[in-house]
Amino acid sequence: MFVHPWKGIIANIPTTLQDGKHVGESGRKLREDLAKKGFNPLKVQPLWNRHGHSGYAIVEFNKEWDGFNNAIMFEKSFELDRYGKKDYYSSRRKKDKLYAWVAREDDYYSGGMIGEYLRRNGDLKTVSSKEAEDRRKTSKLLTTLNNTLETKNQRLQEMQNKFNEVSSSMSTLMWQKDDMIRAYNEECKKMQENAHNHFKQISLEHERNAKCILDQKRELEQREKELLQREAQNETETKKLQHEKMINERAALEQKKADETMFKLAEEHKRDKEKLRREIIKLEKQLDTRQGLELEIQRLRGALQVMEHMNGDGDADTKKRMEVIQDELKEKEEELEDLEDLNQALIIKERKSNDELQDARKELITAFKDVSTRAHIGVKKMGEVDIKPFLVAAKRKYSAKEADVKSAELCTLWQDYLRDPSWHPFKILKDKEGNCKEILDEEDEKLVELKTELGDEAYNAVTMALKQMNQYNPSGRYVVPELWNFNEGRKATLTDGVQHLLNKWKLHKRRRY
Repeated sequence: MFVHPWKGIIANIPTTLQDGKHVGESGRKLREDLAKKGFNPLKVQPLWNRHGHSGYAIVEFNKEWDGFNNAIMFEKSFELDRYGKKDYYSSRRKKDKLYAWVAREDDYYSGGMIGEYLRRNGDLKTVSSKEAEDRRKTSKLLTTLNNTLETKNQRLQEMQNKFNEVSSSMSTLMWQKDDMIRAYNEECKKMQENAHNHFKQISLEHERNAKCILDQKRELEQREKELLQREAQNETETKKLQHEKMINERAALEQKKADETMFKLAEEHKRDKEKLRREIIKLEKQLDTRQGLELEIQRLRGALQVMEHMNGDGDADTKKRMEVIQDELKEKEEELEDLEDLNQALIIKERKSNDELQDARKELITAFKDVSTRAHIGVKKMGEVDIKPFLVAAKRKYSAKEADVKSAELCTLWQDYLRDPSWHPFKILKDKEGNCKEILDEEDEKLVELKTELGDEAYNAVTMALKQMNQYNPSGRYVVPELWNFNEGRKATLTDGVQHLLNKWKLHKRRRY
C-alpha cells in the first residue's frame, strides 16, 4: 500500500549548526534538483523539529497516474545508485549522500515526524483501489455528461424549430417590405420628374418674360432721352411714347404679380413639406402600433394553442375561454389588416416626399456651387483639406517666397493621402452597452508625424477633412459637395436654402425696379 497523494521521503540531508540550530538545504532547491532529473515534484517539504532541520524531507507528487510514475522513477533512480530505503537502514556510514524512497504503509504507521506528517497529509491506497476509484469517477462523469448532452440536444431541437418559424415569418415580411419599397420608389420617381419638369418650365417662362420686359424698358428709356434732347418734339410721337410707357408699366405690374405668385408657390412648398413631415411622424406611430398588434396576435395564437391542448379534458370553461380568445384574435387580425393598408399609403407618401426633398436639395447644391463662401448659405466641399493652416506652418519654416509653393505641395500631398483607400486611421471601440463606435486613431504614424512637423493647426485641418470623408464618402474617398450654413457652421436644411434663395430673389427684384 502506498501513501496517497503519492509522496517520497528524502533522508540524510546534510545540515550545519548555526546559532544553536541545524540548518540544511531548502525545499525549493531540492525540488529544482529533482525537476532537472525529470521527476516533476510538486513540492519538497523539509521536516523541522525543535533542534532545527531534521535531515528529512517529504517530496509531494501529482496525485494522478503520471505522478505515480514519477514517484516510482524517483525511487528506482536512488535504488540503482544504492541509495534506496534498504540501503539507508542497512548502511552504517552514510556519508553526505541523499537516500530516498516512495512512502508506503510502514512509513505511514511509523513513529516520529515522518509518520505524523504522512498521516496528517495523506491516506493509504493500493494501486487496484486507485484504479477502481478512477473507474467510478469516470463512469459517474460519463453518466452526467450523457444526461447533460441529451438535455442540450432537446433544447437545441426546440430552438431550431422556433428559429425555423421565425425565419419563415421574417422572409415573408421582408418580401412584402421589398415590394412596398419598390412600388414606392417608382411612384416617387414619376411624381418628382413631373414636378421638376413643370417647375423648370415655369422658371424658364418667367425668366424669358422678365428679360423681354427689361429690354423693352431700356429701349423706351433710351427713346425718351432722344426725344427730350430734340428741340422740336413731335406731339404725336410724345403721346405714342407715353402710351408705350403705360403699357410697359402694366407689364411690370403683371410681372410683380407673377413674382408674388412664385413666392406663394414657394410658401406652399414649405407647407407641403411640413405636412409630409407630420405624415412621416404619423407613419412611425402607425408602425409602432402595427408591431404591437403583431405581438398581441402572436400572444393570442400561443394562448389559443395552449387552450387547444387543454381542451382534451372537455372542460366547459376552457371551451368558452377558447371562443373568447378566437374572437379577440379575429378582431386583432382585422385591425392589423386595416392598419397595414393605412401604413402602406403613408409609406408611399413618405417616400414621395423624401425623393422630392432629395432632388430639391441636389438642385440647390447645383445652384449654389458658384456662390462665394462669404454668403450665409453656400456649398462646402466635405473632405477637402483647408490650405490656410499649411500656409501658416510653411511661413514658420520657409521664406515668404517659398511658403506659398510649399503650402500648396503639402496640402496636395495630404489630400492625396485622404484619397488613398488603404489609409484608414480609425479604430473601433465598444461602450459599456456593447455598441460599436468608430473613432479617429490619434496614434496613427502619419498623423503623429504631421502634428510633430507642422503643428496643431495643420493636424486639425487634416483630421477634420478625414472625419468628413469618413462620414460622407468612406468608400469612394473623393470630395462631396454639401449645402452648408456658414454662419452656424452646420449642414444647411432645405428650408435654409429655399429661404436664402427667396431673400436673394426679393433683393434682386427691388434693385431692378
